Amino acid sequence: MRGVYLPGGRRVDIRDVPDPEPGRGQVVVEMRASTICGSDLRAIYREHLGEGPEAYQDVIGGHEPCGQVVAVGAEVERIRVGDRVVVYHISGCGQCDECHRGYQISCTSPRRAAYGWQRDGGHADLLLAEERDLVPLPDSLTFLDGACVACGFATAYEALCRVAVQGGEQVLITGLGPVGLAAGMLASAMGSPWVVGTDPSPDRRALARDLGAVDVAVEGAADEGDDELHDLLGDGAEVTVDCSGAGVAQLTALRHTRRHGRCALVGEGGTLTVDVSEVLIHRQLTVHGSWVAPTWRMTELLERLARWDLHPERVVTDRFALADAARAYEVADGGARGKVGIVRD
Repeated sequence: MRGVYLPGGRRVDIRDVPDPEPGRGQVVVEMRASTICGSDLRAIYREHLGEGPEAYQDVIGGHEPCGQVVAVGAEVERIRVGDRVVVYHISGCGQCDECHRGYQISCTSPRRAAYGWQRDGGHADLLLAEERDLVPLPDSLTFLDGACVACGFATAYEALCRVAVQGGEQVLITGLGPVGLAAGMLASAMGSPWVVGTDPSPDRRALARDLGAVDVAVEGAADEGDDELHDLLGDGAEVTVDCSGAGVAQLTALRHTRRHGRCALVGEGGTLTVDVSEVLIHRQLTVHGSWVAPTWRMTELLERLARWDLHPERVVTDRFALADAARAYEVADGGARGKVGIVRD
């Protein structure tokens, strides 16, 4: 089979490798869709920056896989050949407290391995996965829907659940990349009547408006005063979510959170400098750091997406065959488009 490797320096290698064989508790999934995440670009594609959980170990890339099961190993009980599945992209030890709670993303064991980072991921014809890492994909959702949920939409949904967004509350999203688009779409589905987004890119602002992910999109600013956000949100939004990973946008989210409001920080990276007394304590904000989602939350989201008839693949602006993976990463790295997907030829 073919597999995509990311040696750094914005290079992409496609190699022929042996087809995987399932061992005990394992399955082989035929890849139907595998999308590109911003963390792949930040910590692997451009240069190998990561350490620990983000250390890339020269494996097949792609941590947002979705496909159909074609083979199962011994002692596989829940999954059958033919099942449509989303792959939860962290394979934890299954024994630590975090794994018991479904947060394999926070697994504390040295055996923790992320698909596409420390073990082979979804940019391939076939993927070897642990049965425990698979989440059923409802029939009404597409494989590309499932790939979008594998990381980006699940991350956005977990953040909105952490801040307990309620019907009638205004929501501010800073950063309108794929995760920001997901957060806006989900906030509306969860009852927010007014979603405002910020992003310095006019292309991304236009895309967010065109997709209906936000009601209005502006450039945004961290300064206090009568800026565009003050005009749109008044005293601020009850709920804010930063999906940019940029310090200036994180500060924008905090400054435009209403008193007693809730803010979730989702975007990776960035350095935030904030006057704690003025911005956080005196305004009595609740701030959450939110990292991906537990498996049970991903299952819940997939069920709700089917119920809402909401298709995450709407945020995918560009689709490429596996053979064109280099071009797919180049487009994703440009930062002006929505989600980029590698789909079955």
